[in-house]
Amino acid sequence: MGQWFADSMTGSMLVALPIAVLAGAISFFSPCVVPLLPGYLSYVTGLSAAELDSAKRGRMLAGTALFVAGFSAVFILTGVVFGKAGDLLIDHQTAITRVLGALTVVLGIVFLGGFGFMQRDLRVHRVPAVGIAAAPLLGVLFGFGWTPCIGPTLGTVMTLATTEGSTGRGAALALVFSLGLGIPFIVAALAFRRMLGAVAWVRRHQLLVIRIGGVLMIAVGLLLLTGVWDAMTADLRQWVANFGSAV
Repeated sequence: MGQWFADSMTGSMLVALPIAVLAGAISFFSPCVVPLLPGYLSYVTGLSAAELDSAKRGRMLAGTALFVAGFSAVFILTGVVFGKAGDLLIDHQTAITRVLGALTVVLGIVFLGGFGFMQRDLRVHRVPAVGIAAAPLLGVLFGFGWTPCIGPTLGTVMTLATTEGSTGRGAALALVFSLGLGIPFIVAALAFRRMLGAVAWVRRHQLLVIRIGGVLMIAVGLLLLTGVWDAMTADLRQWVANFGSAV
C-alpha cells in the first residue's frame, strides 16, 4: 500500500494537484463565467430564469452534471495529449520546463489584463436553451470556446501536465481542474438561491479574484522558469518515497 502510494503520488503531483483544483475554481469565479451563471443553468436545463429557483432540482442536477461532463471530457483529453507530449520530449525536459515557465508567466499577465491583443473573447455568444439533451454538447463548446478567462488557468494546468511527462498524470491534473470548475456549477444547481448570494459577493470582489489567479500563475511560471519547481518537487518526491518505505 505504501509503495503504491509512493509510486502514484510523486512529489510534483502533491504540489500540482492543489494548484490544478484552485485554477479550476478561479476559472469559475472569473468575469466570463460567474456573472452569467443563471444563463448557463438555463441553457443546460431548458428552464426559464424564473423556473431556476423552483423545486426542479432533479432536472437542474441532471443538466448541470451533463454539462460538466462535456467540458471535463475536453479538458481530460487535452491533459492526456499534453502529458504524452511531455513523455515524448522527456530528454529535453529541463529546456521545455523553462520555456513553459516563461509561457505560464505570460498567461498570468494575460489573466491580469495585460497584452490587450490577447484579451479577445472567442466564446460562443448565442447558444439556444435546448435543455438536458444538448447539455453535454454545450459543455464541449464551453470547453473549446471560452477564452481568455479559462485559457490562462487551463494553460497553467497543461504546463504542469507536460512537465509530469505522463498521460495518466496529465489526465489526473485535467480531471482535478475540471472538478474545481465543475463542482461550483453542481452546487449552484442544488442550491441556486444561496449560490446567487455567493456569486454576488464574488462579483463585488472580482478584481481580487483576478489578482489572486494572475499572481498564482505568475508564481508557478517563475518556479518553473528558475528551476525551483524541480528542486522543490525532488525534495517532496524523496519524502514520499521515504514515507512509502516506512509504511
